[in-house]
Amino acid sequence: MNHIWQTAAHDLSEIKVTASFDNAPVMIEGAAEGYFCIGVGTDAAVFQSLSAPQFAYKVYAEGKRDKLEAEAEVYARIGSSPYFPTCYGFINGLLVLDYEEGLTLFDCLLQGVHVPEQAIQDVEDARHYIRKIGLNPRDIHLKNILLQDGRAKLLDVSEYIKSGNDFRWEHLKKTYDEYYPVIDGKPVPFWLLDTIRKWYHHWNRYSSSFDEFMRIVSKQINYKK
Repeated sequence: MNHIWQTAAHDLSEIKVTASFDNAPVMIEGAAEGYFCIGVGTDAAVFQSLSAPQFAYKVYAEGKRDKLEAEAEVYARIGSSPYFPTCYGFINGLLVLDYEEGLTLFDCLLQGVHVPEQAIQDVEDARHYIRKIGLNPRDIHLKNILLQDGRAKLLDVSEYIKSGNDFRWEHLKKTYDEYYPVIDGKPVPFWLLDTIRKWYHHWNRYSSSFDEFMRIVSKQINYKK
């Protein structure tokens, strides 16, 4: 199937992906016939082909080749796992992955789709597996977790080779445990989720703990009601 990936690499070279500032999603310029974007992050955009929909092609922004190589290395070490997509490697600046259906947890909140406790436990189990193979589970957030038939699958593993704990998952799980029952099944406005995302990116500048950050968020939400 390498010819399929080579064709994709050639076709997608017509598209320019550029990193944004302040942790914002990448910008995309240009188009490739027969391909459409299925997701964007802060370092890359993901495309799918109409002719080979079983694959997802992750195109990294210019200057992010180190991230591409890091993610390919991590996937190679992960191997076959029910918690992660299959990665076939990288070619000419793009990562070739299995296409995975499902909503991200971010989209679940937007649409009011129930996120079961099993999905949260799946992330815990995935993190345990990652540590077991000598990697470090980091950068796990709402847009990096897919919900598939009540189970979770994790995306974007490029930071698993880094040291240290960014506590993103711990904070997300704490929020799920303490606040999710209040909004379960209720659509959350995009402006609210995006505002919280931006605040969280800078929260340590303004608050001394995550609990303090959540108090600030709660006050602002109540003020805007």
